Amino acid sequence: MAQFTTTTSRMISIPVNDIDTDQIIPAQFLKVTDKNGLADALFYNWRYNDDKTPKPDFIINKPEAKEAKILLAGDNFGCGSSREHAPWALTAFGFRAVISTSFADIFRNNALKNGLIPIIVDEATHKMLLDLAEEAPRADLTVDLASQTVSYPGGSFTFPIDSFSKTCLLNGVDELGYIMGFEREIAEFENRD
Repeated sequence: MAQFTTTTSRMISIPVNDIDTDQIIPAQFLKVTDKNGLADALFYNWRYNDDKTPKPDFIINKPEAKEAKILLAGDNFGCGSSREHAPWALTAFGFRAVISTSFADIFRNNALKNGLIPIIVDEATHKMLLDLAEEAPRADLTVDLASQTVSYPGGSFTFPIDSFSKTCLLNGVDELGYIMGFEREIAEFENRD
């Protein structure tokens, strides 16, 4: 898993509630077992016309979306089926954090296991960020995982994350990698028994 300490980037917004995993990545792209090419499948049905040409007015097709690592989404992001391909597609595109007022539990867990930070904010903060995205679309935000803060021009706010996921992300390890970090202690325990 990619290590996450801080990221500074502009934020793009898709302020739609109940974006489900099929909208994030449609079922026809679930046949792959690796992440190669999934960036092109992200929001496929919203992003492309029937003839597979990009829709120029869809936000991630716009030049300002290039290099964006922070996505501001509507409420209940990642609902629907439990496809791990959804965070795979988001990270393949380059996103490192998604901000919403709530996330579906399975999506949130899959995101954390794949180096994508789901940042939960209250409605007032969400509204302020939507206004910021509209008023200052080139403004950078900084997500600092160690301090669990997001800084923006004029302020900052904190976000919750469980300590185990935080430790794994800061060290760039998954659950198995975390356990392997105790290899010496495990061997000492086995030798004692």
